[in-house]
Amino acid sequence: MDDRFNTIAGWVLFAGIVALGSSIVAGEVFHSERPEKMGYPIEGVAEEGEGGAAAEQPIEAYLAKADPAKGQQVFNKCAACHNADKGGANQLGPNLWDVIGEPIGQGKGFAFSDALSKKGGTWNWDNLSQWLSSPKAFAPGTKMTFAGLGNPQDRANVIAFLNSHSDAPKPLPTAPAPATAAGAGPNNGPQKAEKEPVLTEQQAGKNPKNVGGEGAPKIAGPASTKTN
Repeated sequence: MDDRFNTIAGWVLFAGIVALGSSIVAGEVFHSERPEKMGYPIEGVAEEGEGGAAAEQPIEAYLAKADPAKGQQVFNKCAACHNADKGGANQLGPNLWDVIGEPIGQGKGFAFSDALSKKGGTWNWDNLSQWLSSPKAFAPGTKMTFAGLGNPQDRANVIAFLNSHSDAPKPLPTAPAPATAAGAGPNNGPQKAEKEPVLTEQQAGKNPKNVGGEGAPKIAGPASTKTN
């Protein structure tokens, strides 16, 4: 009985030694260090806080260099639902001829959603850019399913294209003037030095060097004696 127990214990011990040895060998063969950055990078997607995009400027800055021809190319994405032809029929979306200056969500015999028709106001450079950026954000509940144009220059080009489709296109805005640096003021030329204080007779008398010139005060003193 004791021999059988010893035999089983020996085999168990041997199996443990083999398992431990295999683990050590495998660790040496397949050793890998922890990567500096965890996860898998996705091409074209910048990490948060790393090389963030520049802040978007007002749409007028992009309209100043907008190209209606490029805008027509971008507008092709909208052609399935819209046209910008004079007298063109409404499609899934309204006709967009002469849209700049039109009431928002009104007219043209089109059934606009309440979300858009209740916005009020007229289409201008700024709100049209907001609409093209994200219709759902501009008018929550709109029937417009287009996701929007994230590139502000694309939006400006489309707006320039739509503006050209009018009997009286509006002049595109110019780029806004750069902001003046804080504390900077107009250049008025060299500044005059402040007037120097005028010394009194008593103060000047203490230092003879201060006396002289046409404006120097006279100092009263004992009369000199003349000897023969």
